[in-house]
Parts: sequence; structure tokens; C-alpha cells
Amino acid sequence: MSAGRVVVEADGGSRGNPGPAGYGAVVFDADHGTVLAERKESLGIATNNVAEYRGLIAGLDAAAELGASEVEVRMDSKLVVEQMSGRWKVKHPDMIPLQRQASTLARQFDRVSYTWIPRAENAHADRLANEAMDGAAGISDAEPEPAAVQSEKTTPAAPGWMDTTGAPTRMLLLRHGQTALSVDRRYSGRGNPALTEIGQAQANGAAARFAGNSGIAAVVSSPLGRAQQTATAAAKVLGLPVTVHEGLTETDFGEWEGLTFREAADRDPELHRKWLSDTSVCPPAGESFDEVRERILKVRDDLTASYAGSTILVVTHVTPIKTLLQLALDAGPSLLYRLHLDLASLSIAEFYPDGGSSVRLVNDTSHL
Repeated sequence: MSAGRVVVEADGGSRGNPGPAGYGAVVFDADHGTVLAERKESLGIATNNVAEYRGLIAGLDAAAELGASEVEVRMDSKLVVEQMSGRWKVKHPDMIPLQRQASTLARQFDRVSYTWIPRAENAHADRLANEAMDGAAGISDAEPEPAAVQSEKTTPAAPGWMDTTGAPTRMLLLRHGQTALSVDRRYSGRGNPALTEIGQAQANGAAARFAGNSGIAAVVSSPLGRAQQTATAAAKVLGLPVTVHEGLTETDFGEWEGLTFREAADRDPELHRKWLSDTSVCPPAGESFDEVRERILKVRDDLTASYAGSTILVVTHVTPIKTLLQLALDAGPSLLYRLHLDLASLSIAEFYPDGGSSVRLVNDTSHL
């Protein structure tokens, strides 16, 4: 029996990104009133974007089994919709074979269209995806989902071993893309180098990751140009303005600005040695990490007050991100020296209204 025209809605999620992942897909009749087929499956460890593509593939496959001739695909993944529509290039190696598989399936229909919808309108497929992930984790329908493994798309709650209350302010901490100074690994503080071509591509890759994420309430950026360029790429796909917070600026490296590690060590050997182990020490005419911490404490308090209970994208620099992670972990100063953060990497910290905090993700570059 031919189904004629159908509507496919698909979704995917990853609890950790990458982490335990799953997809859901549902096929409706043309009037969107009758469910003709449902698909859901756990994928093991995968990224959110992989799960989204797998949901699309499952939905198209189900539509083909029903004998459909025309398919309207509706998804809340801007990345998948734009790539399948041919408006965005597919660059990530994990996405290329999945996009090809989906395109091969799509060619068997007379017509396929792709439409982005808000997450709230994709609730059926989202529920199926979460059921798949819950089943793999051994969670029954009657049990609440442990917050430690919640999907990137769900509202976070405190990990089960934490006695915290209220909805947290969730900060998606994105480091800016590459500049000419970062290519040579030079101290880059209050100077204002622009993104390189690679840096802009990194910013665009990060932006694609956030596309269609209607849960992000604001994009907040450092005042420095390299951060604002990175933030602007994400803000564009999110349909949000960029809000600048002066406190998110990078450490002032003073007279070491633009020098390499070795050049600074040769210039001021004893001071540089102390600086590498004592957060109260300042570079010549610069700013100590203790001073940065005081500044970032105020930023954290400002953001948690202004965006209480919301998810926000914070685009800034390596030291402010490390400091926010340090505050969320209640960790000592050694974290600043031992934690590595790549350019355009994503980390996630949450701050609760009762003073609790948690870290969900550190230095993720799966979008690059």
C-alpha cells in the first residue's frame, strides 16, 4: 500500500556529546494526524550530530517501507536541515558518510523537502530518542533520568550525589578561534589580533554545532575582537544578538604580550619561573591570575543573576574559561597550569542558585 505524501520528524541526542546516544523518528500521514511508523535506537557512544543524522536515515527508511512518494522532513537540527538542503557544506568526517546515506535514501522519492522546526514542535521524535537512550541506560519509564547523563538538549538538573536545588545557569564556554599569535603560541592577552582564515572556519564549525538549539537564551562575549568574531558566527545561526561583557577579557600579560614562552622566560627568567607556580605574581605591567579570578567571580555572579536558570553561550579566552571551570569544580590553582583547552573548544559549567556547581564537559572539539 502506498502512503503517498508523508511527514517525517526525526531527532537525536547524546548525553555527553560524545556520549551515550540515541535517535527517534516518526512518520505521520500528510495531515499530520495519524502516526504511520515509529523508529528508535540506542547508538552507544556518539555525538549529537551523528545521532541526528541517524534519526533522519531511520525516518527516510521507514517512509520508503511505507511506499511514500513525497516526504516532508521536519527536524530541530539546523545543521542536518541545511546540509541536506545543500546550503551548508559537509566537512566533518563523521558526517560525510551519513549525509551520503541519507541522500541516497532521499533519491528514491519523487520529492523530499527539509524544514527546520523549534524543538518544542519535535516533541514526539525527541521522546523516542530519549526512550532509546533511557533503555540503553537501564532507566524505566517510571524512573527519573539521572542528571549526570542528561542529553545536551534537555534542561539540566543536579547530579544525583549533589544536594543542590533550583535550576542552574548553564554556561556553554567557547574559546575563540585561531589568530596569528596563537599559531606561534605567543602570549595573547589584551592585544586584538583578528581570526585567521582557519580561526574563522573554527568559529563557523562551532556555530554549526549550536544551530537550531532554541534552548540557548543569550550569546555573551569578551570585548576583544577575536572573541566577538567567534561569537558573531554562533549568534547568526541562533538568531540572537551578541552581548559584550567587559569582565570576560583575557589576562593582561603586560610586557610579555606577543612573546613566546621562551622569549618571556629569557627576558625575565626569575619572574617568569615564579609566575608559573604562584597565581599572585604579575607579568611586568600585567595582571596576576588572582586578579583574573576576582574579575571572573564578578562575571559569574553577573551572569547567574542576569540569566538565572537559563543556558547561555559564553565566548571568551583560555584563562577566563579555566577560571570558570576552576570555580565550578572548587579546584585549586594548579588547574590553571595543568588544564589544556584547544582553540574553539567547548566546555560546560553549571552554577546553581544555592551555590552548588558542576562541570559537564571540558575541551570538546568534536564540531571541528
